[in-house]
Amino acid sequence: MIIGVLGGGQLGRMLALAGYPLGLRFRFYDPEPEVCTDGLAERVRGAWDDAAALERFADGLDVVTYEFENVPAETVRILELAGCEVLPPQRALEVSQDRLIEKQFCNDHGVATAPFVPVDSESDLRAAVARLGLPAVLKTRRGGYDGKGQVVLRTSADIVTAWSELGGQPLILEGFVPFDRELSIVAARDRAGRVVCYPLVQNIHRDGILRLTFAPAPNVTAELQQSGEAAATRILAALEYVGVAAIELFERDGALLANEMAPRVHNSGHWTIDGAVTSQFENHIRAVAGLPLGSTELRGVSVMANIIGTLPDVAAVASVPGAHVHLYDKAPRPARKIGHITLNAPDPSTLAARLPELAAVVDLDPSDREGADRVLRHW
Repeated sequence: MIIGVLGGGQLGRMLALAGYPLGLRFRFYDPEPEVCTDGLAERVRGAWDDAAALERFADGLDVVTYEFENVPAETVRILELAGCEVLPPQRALEVSQDRLIEKQFCNDHGVATAPFVPVDSESDLRAAVARLGLPAVLKTRRGGYDGKGQVVLRTSADIVTAWSELGGQPLILEGFVPFDRELSIVAARDRAGRVVCYPLVQNIHRDGILRLTFAPAPNVTAELQQSGEAAATRILAALEYVGVAAIELFERDGALLANEMAPRVHNSGHWTIDGAVTSQFENHIRAVAGLPLGSTELRGVSVMANIIGTLPDVAAVASVPGAHVHLYDKAPRPARKIGHITLNAPDPSTLAARLPELAAVVDLDPSDREGADRVLRHW
């Protein structure tokens, strides 16, 4: 079986690395001159609306999937006309590519979110602020990632600045949630509609970028896990989804609010490569290839640290017991995710003892370390 992947970034790289042991082959499509899947598999280079290049890419493929959620609808249409099955389905892209549609979709299927109001003009923004109050977060409805495309409004004086920065495109104002912590859940759904979920994990962000993920999140009651799984199951069923998806969540007073959905494998699930019986990447490949889903059972406890901007001393990291380095073959530059490290241990106390050693060799930011210490105190 040959699986086509739209996008040649690190997620595509890890999908291929998970699929090769299953005897599967891959072909990538990406318009960039160089991508980090080069050398792993054949790649067709072309624009997202280049019908001729897409048809070359489609030739001989059994199924097509994608590693990022901003795949244009026209790309999917061309591939489907060429006879390709594209999974997850286009409806998942349509919902996740527009934050307003996404939040309305969640609410329509019984998944709570922060309050929100669409904004198309500065007067709309002022009315939305009057309705939701401050603080609030103004976001572009489409695009944006890792903190880009959003502005926090704390006082009425911020309205003009926020509109100047983001105005002129469809926007959404979201009420600011004073959350207790940031969680996420990764789930996989197969062609028969079976869903498996990984445990809720706790995330630490800084400057809009995920820095650390703790798996499982500490102090998760059976009811909270069940709530996360129910939300994921309802959303995936409503989309007739096939593959892995993630839902970013806020926990507030013991309840969950959905923040965003990613119709793909997700950064907060990278720990599953080393910390679960079946990684999120393998389960995504299993789902789209029509294979049985694998176990999501944990292998102890884990913390995942993104490598951002600067390469670590790999030998020093490898010397830390339970540490696993994953580099993406990407050139270092500020604020760029170029790899991740997973630290595993049989129990939270052992993990807490190993984390300072890892923090020393990767130069973990003090604020991230403080956040990690807070998590570990509750584990």
